[in-house]
Amino acid sequence: MVAVSADRVGLVFVSHSEKIATGLVELARQMAPSVHLIAAGGTDTGGIGTSFDKINDGILQANTGGGVVILCDLGSAVLTAETAHDFLDESEQDRVRIVDAPLVEGGVAAAVAAETGGDLDAVVAAALTALQTTSTTAGPTGAAEPAKDTSRNDTEAAADSPPSEAISRTVILVNKDGLHARPAAEFVNLASTFSVPITVNGTDASSLLSIMSLGLARGSSVQLSSTDPAAGPAISALADLLESGFGED
Repeated sequence: MVAVSADRVGLVFVSHSEKIATGLVELARQMAPSVHLIAAGGTDTGGIGTSFDKINDGILQANTGGGVVILCDLGSAVLTAETAHDFLDESEQDRVRIVDAPLVEGGVAAAVAAETGGDLDAVVAAALTALQTTSTTAGPTGAAEPAKDTSRNDTEAAADSPPSEAISRTVILVNKDGLHARPAAEFVNLASTFSVPITVNGTDASSLLSIMSLGLARGSSVQLSSTDPAAGPAISALADLLESGFGED
């Protein structure tokens, strides 16, 4: 079992359901084993609702030095969390943030950001990417795609082409479940260690939700690309990880 790290940002998941909060901790733990993940779901007696005491205790448990991010499921959960926040010492309030983001998607993204050593601002920003991903993928059904502009000249087309120094490598996913949550988090954790920009099929390699939204299954073709000519070692490391199958059969 991986030891929880004291210098990571801690997370508190506030839900009206004790089972939802506990289940989310179980899910996020698969991708963030060294992060303080605290479930604060249900009432004090285990019923449907929220508890000031559970949230307050959760903040105290999660706050080990790196700060705390709180995510909630419904409006009244936010109100209870805000009350608990207001009861903190003024010196602690700035280190505890309540983030308005989807509980599951935002919680998972925040957990991975904390696992990679992100500070409080970085973990908050990761949680908020869930809003962007949701708005991008939940467009109106049946909407027609914009007509393609076929009138552009060769000069305009060339401007959109990758620069000559761009590098890329394509690999095939071999693990049976593809880039599901655990391997996707492992991939993003590795991608986050590199300072060069890398994309996966055109998507930011360091964004867990963006990677998972690609729906890459076994046998999928994965193109790793970068506009930075120094990205060769990073792309090789990521490609090797994908080709390893993540230890799955």
